[in-house]
Amino acid sequence: MYRAKSAGGNRFELADEEADARAITRHGLTTALPAALDRGEFFIEYQPLVHLGDGSVRGAEALVRWLHPQHGILGPDRFIPLAEHTGLIVPLGRWVLEQSVRQAREWRERYDDAGPLRINVNLSPCQLTHPGLVQDTVDILERTGVDPDALCLEVTESALIGADDDLLKPLRRLAEMGVDIALDDFGTGYSNLANLRRLPVSILKLDRSFTQSMQQFPADPVDLKIVEGIVSLAHSLDLAVTVEGVETGAQAEQLRILGCDTAQGWYYARPGPPDRLHELALVDATG
Repeated sequence: MYRAKSAGGNRFELADEEADARAITRHGLTTALPAALDRGEFFIEYQPLVHLGDGSVRGAEALVRWLHPQHGILGPDRFIPLAEHTGLIVPLGRWVLEQSVRQAREWRERYDDAGPLRINVNLSPCQLTHPGLVQDTVDILERTGVDPDALCLEVTESALIGADDDLLKPLRRLAEMGVDIALDDFGTGYSNLANLRRLPVSILKLDRSFTQSMQQFPADPVDLKIVEGIVSLAHSLDLAVTVEGVETGAQAEQLRILGCDTAQGWYYARPGPPDRLHELALVDATG
């Protein structure tokens, strides 16, 4: 594609082909999204959540992927923004929630001795404002026969900053039912003590930037103090602390010393099929 230059008569310049290609790809993905859900092109991988105290597998985060016929496996960053823009995020999110809850039921049935295996499912800002969120969740839990305490819904800190009571109302109802609410990517926004106290959350999930600052052992004293302060604040409010992006044993050990409760990251396992978590839970249960 070529573009005429404004001051160049008959001269032309090569357009930004990469930008054009990205725009074409975005348009194609947006067009293909509705049929992709009907055709069963989406699937879910699970990344384990590990207790830092005893190393036990406590559950997993559900991460949706798209097996596109032409582009292969696409991560959520490639299509979730498009799904939000088109409104498909609501039926897609409902599908992810039901599949994940069914998986949690299977884990609990197969590995009862391993303790309560919980499933963490991400909620987008669009899902938060959808009037059917609470009823959809209730229906799925009842349909699958899963207790609410097997489910944790993750909401980003940025989505809840300055949230009014109308936005928080469905989350409060879910929390009252026994569903855990996690504040995801904590530390990237501007939440403060007063804000945390009004949010119906039971878990803080620290942003991976905190973990990355602990590549060396011991880590920078200032970084340690910051994380230590967040953990102390969270525990004083009866909130559990999860850390993501753990890639080394040094990071895991320092986070354990600082009092973080659970962790996830490539140090433990990359996101994978549900059978992979079966294996990890079974190893943990049998020692």
